[in-house]
Amino acid sequence: MSKKSKLAALALGLALLGAAASEAGAQSRERVVYGLSWLPQAEHCGFFQARETGLYAAAGLDVELIPGGPGINTAQLVAAGRYHYAMGTALTTLNMRSNNVPGVTIAALFQKSPQTLVAHPGQGITKLEDLKTRRISVANFSRTQFWAWLKASHGFDDANLRPYTYNPSLFVADPSTVQQGFITEDAFFLGKALGAEPVSLLLADYGYPDYQTTIFTTDAEIAARPAVAQRFVDATIRGYAQCLAGDPTPAFRAILAASAEQSPELSAFKIAQMKRYELVDGGDAKRLGIGAMTEARWKQIFDTMSQAGVYPADLDWKAAFKLDFVNRNVAAVR
Repeated sequence: MSKKSKLAALALGLALLGAAASEAGAQSRERVVYGLSWLPQAEHCGFFQARETGLYAAAGLDVELIPGGPGINTAQLVAAGRYHYAMGTALTTLNMRSNNVPGVTIAALFQKSPQTLVAHPGQGITKLEDLKTRRISVANFSRTQFWAWLKASHGFDDANLRPYTYNPSLFVADPSTVQQGFITEDAFFLGKALGAEPVSLLLADYGYPDYQTTIFTTDAEIAARPAVAQRFVDATIRGYAQCLAGDPTPAFRAILAASAEQSPELSAFKIAQMKRYELVDGGDAKRLGIGAMTEARWKQIFDTMSQAGVYPADLDWKAAFKLDFVNRNVAAVR
């Protein structure tokens, strides 16, 4: 065998050895399937950052991030064991518990819901109360969430409801209409379509208490793999810390590859909005760390939605969350 052939054989052998070692390493990691609430986007940055930069791998995890979207019921998939964890809101596991499904939230990456109501500029709208007489497009699933809160807490009426079609063309064409939105993207998308920044009212600023971008699972999953739950939460928190204070480029690239409309420009805008409104590191996260939750906040959420008629007063709301995996004020994650 020539020297050149020997070198080629050696290179091939090393490559195969490396591949085998990599495969063995992957096999030794705990598998985690996490269902996103929507198509990949910068609001999910921490999860993609943790995957792309090796934070999950370093924690001994092999994490698969599965996109969500209309018609995908992540709560059912978690309950059925198809996903180990998924993204929701505080209301997700309260809903599960109200249907006798043992769902439990273990971290809240967004301290505020980014949910908004959006109106055209120049229509005399400056505050939430100005919207009460307007036609408002709201998705069906939102009618038992923030819309129920708007009715109970701010006197909104079902007579003003209109279907939400996920297509902004009707909103853009009619200056008198209002639709639901997200503070992370309203100005980017609708601002371009309108030629001016829309009036975007953040419902959290008016008392809407829901946590958003949560990690939820089942009692059985936590009982079976508590250390995995802790490592998954910790690595995700580090991912969000990097997105806010470090270089989120690895996450942006992965998000763009998975969802073509999520350009780096859009992702950068969303991160800027997340910082501006302290969606991730505001509220209790300021003193307890990213991912924070408190019993007092959960009680507020439950009381608010129970008074709105969404949940019975005797629901065991404390079963819908566990504080075991957060609130450690790990300054090192930043």
